[in-house]
Amino acid sequence: MSEPFDETCSNNACGLTDIGRRRTENQDQFLIAELRKSMLVQSTSLPIDDDMPLFGSATGQLLIVADGMGGHAAGRRASSVAMDQLITQMLNRMHWFLHLDRDHEEEFIDSLKDLLRQAHARILSEAATDDSHRGMGTTLTLAYIVWPRMYVVHAGDSRCYLIRDGQCEQLTTDHTLARQLVESGGLKPEEEEQSRWSNVLWNVLGGSGEQELIAEVRRTDLSEGDMVLLCSDGLSRYLSTQTLAGVVSEGCSDHRSICHRLVGLANSAGGEDNITVVVCSPEPKPASEHAMCFRQRGLSALKFQRFDNCFDEDDETDLSHLLTEDGIMPEDFADEDTLPG
Repeated sequence: MSEPFDETCSNNACGLTDIGRRRTENQDQFLIAELRKSMLVQSTSLPIDDDMPLFGSATGQLLIVADGMGGHAAGRRASSVAMDQLITQMLNRMHWFLHLDRDHEEEFIDSLKDLLRQAHARILSEAATDDSHRGMGTTLTLAYIVWPRMYVVHAGDSRCYLIRDGQCEQLTTDHTLARQLVESGGLKPEEEEQSRWSNVLWNVLGGSGEQELIAEVRRTDLSEGDMVLLCSDGLSRYLSTQTLAGVVSEGCSDHRSICHRLVGLANSAGGEDNITVVVCSPEPKPASEHAMCFRQRGLSALKFQRFDNCFDEDDETDLSHLLTEDGIMPEDFADEDTLPG
């Protein structure tokens, strides 16, 4: 019997994980996040409270699915460690925000690969100090979206799909022995799913650590109307690309219902493993300039106000006509996406 669903939804994405019908513990993890430019003000003569975090507009969206493996709680620990390592490292890499352009794309892709290698090393290090966690590992599929580009970094057999115009394309390669046999001609494609090697992974974070991790990276250019789907093999083993495309297309922009429908289908088909899915509708961010105004100390936090097409970046236009009598910008001008906190 499945445990209660664990879900989270944002404006353009939703994620859902379920224990399935046969397992006693859910070792899957998922994450949906926006990355934003920020600073922590420590001291200033401006009317801003000390130790106040300020947040700018979103710079990218992050989607992750990880499927842990290992006895007892080891698999859940492995997927949790991988997530923690990735989040920590990404938050401390400011150049992701500043230099993500075509001239630095190769460097950025190397950074993606390095993120997975560091998570791999951390899992191995922790497993070496605890016999109960020895051999623990996790798959990991990460999609980093900076419109109109999406970078997918991957190890294992969790998957990333792109649904466009009613068609579903698998962007990742399963790192299983069965897939290797198909690619080498030792197994027919139609025999892959039923092969005893279909669940044997040769490339994961952690694991035996006998070989170097291979981080697969793929870049895709997105178009308006595209949908992105990440999932663990607890979903993909039961549902074909045709089924995925049909459910996503029928669900339109109702990401929550899409996730519940897909998980329900996987459970109905067997539910032998944990089931996790993330569905996202990437979208371009509206271009706009920003003007900054200061609120009086002791009132609510500093806000970045947005005025579309009011002035050029280097313009010194007088904005005093936008002030109220007490010198505070009208709340109606606040853009919720740029508020701190």
